[in-house]
Parts: sequence; C-alpha cells; structure tokens
Amino acid sequence: MTAAVVHVWRLLKWGRVLARHGALRGIERDPNTPPPVRRLCRIARFAAQGPAVPDYAGAFQEVGPAAIKLGQALATRPDLVGEEAARDLALLQDSLPPAPFEAIRAAIEQGLGRPIESAFTEIDPVPVGAASIAQVHRAITTEGREVAVKVLRPDIEADFAKAIETYEWAAARVEGMGGEASRLRPRLVIAHFKQWTLRELDLRQEAAAASELRANLVAESGFHVPEIDWTRTARRVLTLDWVEGIKLTDRQALIDAGHDLKALAATLVRAFLRQAVVDGFFHADLHQGNLFALPDGRLAAIDFGIMGRIDRRSRIWLAEILHGLITGDYRRVAEIHFEAQYVPPHHDIDAFATALRAVGEPMRGLPVKDISISQMLDGLFKITRDFDMQTQPHLLLLQKTMVMEEGVATALDPDINMWETAEPFVTEWVRTELGPEARLADQIVRTVRLLRRLPDLLERIEQSYPAPGGAPPEPPLQEVVLLRPAGWWRYALTAALGAAAGAAAVQYLI
Repeated sequence: MTAAVVHVWRLLKWGRVLARHGALRGIERDPNTPPPVRRLCRIARFAAQGPAVPDYAGAFQEVGPAAIKLGQALATRPDLVGEEAARDLALLQDSLPPAPFEAIRAAIEQGLGRPIESAFTEIDPVPVGAASIAQVHRAITTEGREVAVKVLRPDIEADFAKAIETYEWAAARVEGMGGEASRLRPRLVIAHFKQWTLRELDLRQEAAAASELRANLVAESGFHVPEIDWTRTARRVLTLDWVEGIKLTDRQALIDAGHDLKALAATLVRAFLRQAVVDGFFHADLHQGNLFALPDGRLAAIDFGIMGRIDRRSRIWLAEILHGLITGDYRRVAEIHFEAQYVPPHHDIDAFATALRAVGEPMRGLPVKDISISQMLDGLFKITRDFDMQTQPHLLLLQKTMVMEEGVATALDPDINMWETAEPFVTEWVRTELGPEARLADQIVRTVRLLRRLPDLLERIEQSYPAPGGAPPEPPLQEVVLLRPAGWWRYALTAALGAAAGAAAVQYLI
C-alpha cells in the first residue's frame, strides 16, 4: 500500500501544475470546499504565477493521461467542480503525441501472439489519431479488408494505476470531512471513473461493447456501428472495420457532399433514445469527433471505450420523467423522484414539483437554439442541493451524454426541437412498458420467480429456526471498523514545507 506521504507529494506536484494554469483559485473560492482542502491549495500554489482566467483544460492536459480522463469525467459534474471549470474541461482534447511505431508494432505482435505480417499486409506507421490511452492506425488485413487498429500506449496501465490510487486516497479524505463534500460522494465519482478506465485499458471490453451496441441497433437502420474483427483483437489490440465518412465536426463538408443535416440530427436523437431508454446500454462519448456521415446517408459511431448502462427500473423512471417533462406533468415527475428515493422523504413533494416546473416550463416548446443549457443545469443542480439529493453517477453520465447529443444535434439542425423529436418515441415506449399488458407480464414473471425460490426460502427458514432442542444460532458478530491513525497531515506539512522552501529558493535565485 502506498504511503500517505507519497499521495500528498503527488497531489502537491499536480497542484503546482494546476496553480500555474490558475486552476486552484476556483477551488479556494468555492464556499463548499472543506477548509483543509482550501489550505492545501494555498500551499500548492505558493509563489506560483497563474493567469487571471483559469485554464483547467490546459492544466489537466499537462498533468498527463490519467488527468485527461479524470478531467473529462469531472466535466460532467458542474455540481462538484463548478460550472466555469466544467465548461472549460468540456473542451479538454484527449490527444497526446503518438508513441513510436516500433513500440506500437511490438505491442501488436505481443498482443496478437504472431508477427504483424501474418495479420496485416499493410499498416500505416503514422496514426490517424493518438489519444491519452491508445492510438489508431489504418491497415489492410491479409483478406484485403480495410480496418482500424487501436493499440494501447506502452506502460499506460502502470501510469493509471498510480494516479487512480492517489485519487481514491484523496476522495476518501475529502468525503470524510462531511458537509457538501459528503453529499456529492467523491469516492463514488472516483469508483465509477476507475471502472471506466479499467474497461478502456482492456480493449476486449471495448470490442464487446461495440459488438453489443451493433446488435442492439439493428432496428435503427440509419445508425451504423462497425463490425469487430475478433481474430485480430486482444487485450491491448482492437481491430474493427474502417469507417469512411465525413466527421460531423466539418459542417460545410457535410453540406457540400449533399447530406441532409436535419435527417442526420433526427437519426442521432432516435438512436440515442433507443440506446438509453429501450436497451439501457448507450455510447457515452458521442461527440462530433466520434460521429461520421457515411456516403449512403447513414450515421456511424466509433470509439466505444466509455459506455453507460442503466437497469430496466431506472429506464422506466427515466422514460416517465422525460414523458412528464414533455407533457408538463411535473407532479408525476416529482412522485417518480420520491419513489426512486432520489429525494429524502422528509421533503414536501408539492414543493419539489414546483421547483421542477420552474426549470421545465421555460424550455417547453422552444427550439434548442433558444434554450440555455447552462441555465437549465444550474436550475437542476440547485434543486439537488435544496432537496438534499445524493448524486446518482449512472444518471449523471446519462445526463452528460444527453447534453452532448443535444449539442451535436443542434450543430446539425439549429432549429431542432428535442422535445418534439423525442415525444413519439418516449410516449410509445412508456405505453409499451407501463401499459396493462406489460404490468400483467411483469406480475407473472415475479410470481414464477418467487415460486422457484420457495424451496430455498423454506430451507433457510429451517436453518434459522431449528426444531426445539437443537443448538441455537450463533449471535451476530459485532462489526469492527479498522482505522488508520489520522496522522497524514504530518506528511502533508512535511511535503508542504519542502515545496515552500524549494519555491522560495527559486524566487531568491531569480
């Protein structure tokens, strides 16, 4: 286990980078920042000259690959990092200089367990993209198929393991300080971040996600997911069909090619709603750079490293919430929040419905171009604070993706009305899932499952309540919580004094 002093030293080192980009001042000024964290920020930025306008994206880019991914995750949490930081982090570019091709070639051969010539007749040594975790090369298979080959960067797993360990350590201590930090559950944020990155560091998981998404979207003929080449895929190597199209980032090229931008926008909305509401498994990183318009008019997606999943119960709640907002039934939306226990029961349901109305009514009937997403999110996050709602990470990921999809759809069709586009789809799904036939089918399934569990339940009852004269059950053991001595601030003070002395020496020499 890494010592506390190592974690503190890493945090101070990263803090110096953030300070040079002016990114610590926002943390210091936030009234919800715990005092110990505020003090550590002041120590980290001692003698640092930062710009007047914080550059959060630039700071995370400089810290390294793990910080880039963390910054992208924090961009979905304006309630945690503030709206200003979240907006800036949303601009974070997941790109780094490519690794040398010789190292990539060795990784491909080691991953596939065979010489590269036996798998590909041609592979471009210059990558088409180099991100923080992996880079992608264009190649031709021995069968003549054009493919994209994604390869993990050398030693990337060790770099992420060290960083995540420190993130977990810091999140646990911040959450233990109570107050607003406890409600926002930073430990759970890091836990979900860890899950995402571990999946991204095993390209077989990404391949499986792409394969599942492709199968789910068969009914959505206008949306294409490339096929996986499983014979050339391993933990560190992913091979899939090459996508030849125009990125949605190039709007003029789309127009010049004769694409129907309104149709592309509608396809994107329908495909996302099918993923999120019907299947409960959605691409959570569908920004414009990961979407292509194919020559035949279809929309294609790439990069399946970040996926979201929500269970059927949550999907039903989600559909009812969307339906309630579309139809203006805020009372029902409030009831759903209380039924899901998102809102503590001591709050008043009518007051919650009124708060939702204040956020929802200004948006209804307006085109997206006339809706301020930042104001909407500010209103929603104010509701979560006012009604003591704990954050739901899986729904936050979904919310972030919905905002992202809205932005992409708006760039294609500025006059698109998301509510009108979504209403027929959501209404039909709610009718199918919550109608009388669906309720009867669910009741039958629950009854059958209960009957199948009945023998096991009877056996457990017999074990818990033996016949008279038998040995009584053992008493429950008292749970013992093991605590480490809370002396980590001594390490922090030692590291801080060292950092301050170093900075003072530099200033003196200058």
